[in-house]
Amino acid sequence: MAKPIFQRPKGTADLLPQKTVQWQHVEAVARVLFGDYNFKEIRTPLFENFEVFSRSAGDTSDVVTKEMYDFHDKGDRHIALRPEGTAGVVRAYVENKLYGPEFDKPYKAFYMGPMFRYERPQAGRFRQFHQIGAEVFGSDSPALDAEVIAMVIDFFQTLGLKNLKVAINTLGDKESRDAYRQALIDYLKPHFDELSADSQARLEKNPLRVLDSKDPRDQVFVADAPSILDFLSEKSTKHWEKLQDILTALNLDFDIDTTMVRGLDYYNDTIFEIMTTDESLKGAATIAGGGRYSGLVEEFGGPETPGVGFGIGVERLLDLLQAQNVAPTEEQNLDFYVVNIGDTTDVIATKIVQAVRSFGYVAERDYLSKSAKAQFKAADRHHAKYVITIGEQELEEQIVNIKNMTNGEQKSVQLSELYTNLPLIMDAEGNKE
Repeated sequence: MAKPIFQRPKGTADLLPQKTVQWQHVEAVARVLFGDYNFKEIRTPLFENFEVFSRSAGDTSDVVTKEMYDFHDKGDRHIALRPEGTAGVVRAYVENKLYGPEFDKPYKAFYMGPMFRYERPQAGRFRQFHQIGAEVFGSDSPALDAEVIAMVIDFFQTLGLKNLKVAINTLGDKESRDAYRQALIDYLKPHFDELSADSQARLEKNPLRVLDSKDPRDQVFVADAPSILDFLSEKSTKHWEKLQDILTALNLDFDIDTTMVRGLDYYNDTIFEIMTTDESLKGAATIAGGGRYSGLVEEFGGPETPGVGFGIGVERLLDLLQAQNVAPTEEQNLDFYVVNIGDTTDVIATKIVQAVRSFGYVAERDYLSKSAKAQFKAADRHHAKYVITIGEQELEEQIVNIKNMTNGEQKSVQLSELYTNLPLIMDAEGNKE
């Protein structure tokens, strides 16, 4: 019988403490900054009924046709691990009746957490990956589209990312898309045999997805394809022009990319991508994308409700922070290290370290019965600011010695004082953190 190999599944990663400090920083900034825009955090299940994603993403999307992690559970229910965040949030919005009169309009929510797609692992792409995203329901105002784009830019700039670039496009409303869809079919049909197999399959069902193809055979025709901007209804034209006016007023530079369609089928009107350009990255790297959608809330049994949102790939974002040398690297150092000498001091050392922590300091002690010299070396290795030493003589006298590891100064303190007034003791020395 072959010996089992215990390794992480292909396309996943272990996030060790020196890395999680970066994740925590990004997540903390997101929570604070999105809160400034009056967004509240929502958390949905990691798995849903398969139809939640198949009906929202569209039958022709790669997510449904190629990438979904789905299975039948022990009750023969068709279940899928979430491949993206929007569908679960929409389902929660409808199921919990968040459209009711007791809730603010528009309703703003953000999320963060792992997503799952079965795709070929490569640089920046994982089968378990993480997203930070947001959704807004209940308004079709282009000012809301602009706010969402501005919030993402604000988030990236707060993290320190440079050379940000915004690309926008419109997919129009249903009237616009129906007209454009037919024009695109008429343009592509004569070239049917020259298209990739994927695009051939999509041509009648969703020809807009051909524009998103990365296959060189398709890109030849995409370059000269009709533009959606020539087929916009009057309503969509006003929305599109107002969005540009607001982004310009906010001094947000943007490019118009008429070949951008996004990867999921539920978008309409405004769509956008945010990327960063940097010589070290050899071109532009997309770090966020999103747009406006309608029909999703109704698809899940709710009232007619417009929405707009975005998703950010966290792994890609952290790689870019690293490439631009703005990723946080500082680990939390110790405030105190407790050195105990002699067998009789083991219990009191635990009592001391717990007392120090109760005041909000970061503290550690030895658990390996090391010598006093080795314990001091451990304190140095952890960059401890202070060392508290207690030996059998100190225990008998009910005192401890506190050494400032920066200047070498040392003083004795009564144990009772340490238990009750440690912050005051440190403040008296001008050393309160």
